[in-house]
Amino acid sequence: LGTMRGDIDMCDGSPSWYADLVPYPEIGVLEAAYVFKSLDHLYYVVNGPIGKAYWDELRKKSGLVVLDTWFLGTRELNLTKKAGVVRTPEDLKGVKLRMPGSEAWMDVGRGLGAQPTPLGFNEVYMALKTGTIDGQDNPLPTDFSSKFYEVTHYIVLTDHQMTIINPTINEKVWESMPEDYKVYMKKALLIGRNYCNRLVLEQEASLLAKFQNEFGMEIIIPDKAAFMENVKKMYVKNDDIWGKGVYEKIQNASAEVYEAE
Repeated sequence: LGTMRGDIDMCDGSPSWYADLVPYPEIGVLEAAYVFKSLDHLYYVVNGPIGKAYWDELRKKSGLVVLDTWFLGTRELNLTKKAGVVRTPEDLKGVKLRMPGSEAWMDVGRGLGAQPTPLGFNEVYMALKTGTIDGQDNPLPTDFSSKFYEVTHYIVLTDHQMTIINPTINEKVWESMPEDYKVYMKKALLIGRNYCNRLVLEQEASLLAKFQNEFGMEIIIPDKAAFMENVKKMYVKNDDIWGKGVYEKIQNASAEVYEAE
């Protein structure tokens, strides 16, 4: 909101934030569960014609200019012993799963089969420790840095959502910059993106063994197809928000490797 008002020049945004705060609910589909099949697919969409249409409309509605998209990791279920072993959406019935407070995030929790429980991120550790919630979902690097391994027992590799952030600037500030400054900023953001993405992928590759061997956590391979089907059925109701067939259109967009300029 501060960037929209011009109180600050830049911020890190995301589609779910734009959906709620602008408001621009249609863009929330870019953070829907299982909408992207791979990192290449994600970049093909957000940096291609589909993404451009969303970013252009966001700029018209809010005066926010999205400059890039950075990958923060793939979200997995992270559950306490109380939640038990989870392999299908049915196993999550009644499980209190922490979700960020937006309706789009609550939909993710429902689609996975859980009882979504809105809670601020800073409250998650203590809520897991006291049993107020039975689990949370985040990328593995976040689970590690937040020490959730101290208060949970299971990691369920649902791979249900690819988390992104968008470096975003106020339109008036952007238009006031000389053209060569804009070029330099975009190049710097591309370097930052490549560095961030590499770190995340390296951490994701190494952390499972660490969680299992050092912290005694149990890693579960679930029936991912069952989760995908459950989510898809739940998202039918969002056709009125996102547009009929938009979720499937993005899922089926070509996953060819995105070539950065």
